[in-house]
Amino acid sequence: MTTEECYRLGNITKPFGYKGQMVFYLDVDTPDNYADLDSAFVEVKGSLVPYFFHIDSINGNKAVVTFEDLTPDQAHALAGHDLYLPLDLLPKLTGNQFYFHEVVGFKINDAEKGDIGVIKSIIEYPSQPLFQVMNGGKEILIPVVDPVIKKVDRDQRTIFIEAPKGLIDLYLEN
Repeated sequence: MTTEECYRLGNITKPFGYKGQMVFYLDVDTPDNYADLDSAFVEVKGSLVPYFFHIDSINGNKAVVTFEDLTPDQAHALAGHDLYLPLDLLPKLTGNQFYFHEVVGFKINDAEKGDIGVIKSIIEYPSQPLFQVMNGGKEILIPVVDPVIKKVDRDQRTIFIEAPKGLIDLYLEN
C-alpha cells in the first residue's frame, strides 16, 4: 500500500495518560463516522505500516485510542506520525460534493466563458481552497466555494461554475 492509494486520515498527536493510550487528530468533516475504526496505516520512515487499535472515545476531531500489542513506549514513539486509510474506504459523495483528489483532471466550464481549462491541482489556503486550472500555459485560480460551483458531472469529468464577474478575464488578458 502506498500513500497514492490512500487518503490522509489525520495524525497521532500525543500520549494520553500513562497506560499507552494515544490521541489521534482526525482531519475529517465527520469524525464520528470513524468510531468503529480498528486499524489504519501509519507512515513510518516513508512506508505505510498497518497498526491495530480500538477507539476509546471521540471528542470533536480528537480520538483517544489504545493500540493492540504495543507497549506504552512503542505507542508513544508513534506521536507525530500521519494516519492513512485506503481510498476505497472513503464514503461515496454525490451531487456537488467531491473529494479534492477526485476532481484533478476534470474540465472547468464557466457559465460566461465556457470551457476554461483542466484542474491541475487544488491549492489549500486557510481561508478557502482554490482550483488551479491550466488554460494553455496560463494559470487560473478559481475559489472552491458553493456559490461558484453549480454542477459536478462525474460522467463527463466536468465541473460547471459561475465565476465572479471579471475573475477569469484577469488571468486571460495578459
